[in-house]
Amino acid sequence: MTAGPGEQNGLTSLARGLSAPKGFVDASLAAPAPGTIRLLGGIPAPTALPVEAIGQASAQLWQDPDAAVASLQYAPARGSAALCDWIAQREGVDPSRIVVTNGGMHGLALAVLTVVERGATVAVDDPVFPGFLWALEVSTTRTLPVPVVADGFDVEHLARRLATGARIAAAYTVPDFHNPAQVSLSAPKRQALIELAERYGFYAIVDDPYRELRFGGQDEGVAVFHQSDRAIHVNTFTKTLGPGWRVGWLVLPDHLVEPVIRLRNRLDVHTSSVTQAIIERLLTDDAGLFDRIVRGATALYQERAGALLDALKEQLPGAFDIVAPEGGLFLWPRLTDDAVDPAALFRRAAAHGVLYQPGEYFAADPRRPSSRRHLRFAYSDRTPEELREAVRRLALAF
Repeated sequence: MTAGPGEQNGLTSLARGLSAPKGFVDASLAAPAPGTIRLLGGIPAPTALPVEAIGQASAQLWQDPDAAVASLQYAPARGSAALCDWIAQREGVDPSRIVVTNGGMHGLALAVLTVVERGATVAVDDPVFPGFLWALEVSTTRTLPVPVVADGFDVEHLARRLATGARIAAAYTVPDFHNPAQVSLSAPKRQALIELAERYGFYAIVDDPYRELRFGGQDEGVAVFHQSDRAIHVNTFTKTLGPGWRVGWLVLPDHLVEPVIRLRNRLDVHTSSVTQAIIERLLTDDAGLFDRIVRGATALYQERAGALLDALKEQLPGAFDIVAPEGGLFLWPRLTDDAVDPAALFRRAAAHGVLYQPGEYFAADPRRPSSRRHLRFAYSDRTPEELREAVRRLALAF
């Protein structure tokens, strides 16, 4: 999932040495130097955002009196018809299954409130995007951590737990360019997860904000999720058009559409009509624009990921086990030398002017932080020059 408001608040706490959520390294021990380079959040590169095109779409809306007035009125809880149609065509589903949300975190919260009863258990990635745990707290704090391995969520591990009596209401995973572990769920595991959900009667909550940002490897597809009545597919424009929109969507099984709409009518009624109208114009007036935006962003992120990888190999050879990313916004290297204390390294790095996210922050079970020896580097909003300088400072910390 996206580094939404919850994670960003936590990241800011870490960077500033303020009170941070459980699982953070105590950043109060570090005094970030002036000019600190922050590799903290999955933030779109400013140059990847279509500012000019957004300005044109917005101007066109206000120059159309009828459309402008309509955008200032109430909208359907499910979302504007034209925007739902565009999303549905891209997802390969019927438009009736789309519900527009206020970003990805809102989609996760709606999913949890709809299918997770109070006090139920939910299987989660380990390491996990912490924002989901915060969204989950509206219903439960009971989780079943499932390891994330080289090909994603360890479905075999979950199957063993279910076979020995564990019962869950839902299973949560990020299938494409996992946050933080950067891996993608293989096609066989996607199918196996859905088969488990259908056999045991739980829901798969599939959080997919990085899916469009592929610059290598094989797209494993999402059709298996859309073909099941046990999968909720969550996505957002946050990583492509910008987080400031707060616009995302759910692809729901038919029987969950009405429950989610009833829930929205009790909560926020609908996503902003104005933002939907501008995004709708942006996407439909030029049919190829979105793909061009995505291509430009992925080329940029590929360059930045490559610069970070090259710098680590040149300046810190052998210090990390690293798998080159095939997309997304994160690198998830693992310290190879057991003598290096991750917490002490973080403090020294901060003193030298570079901040990243310690791996233990993403532990699904803080009592057993399996990701403690990992570091998460977010490279998306840093230039190649900044990334090389960040690694130089990190080398000084070593």
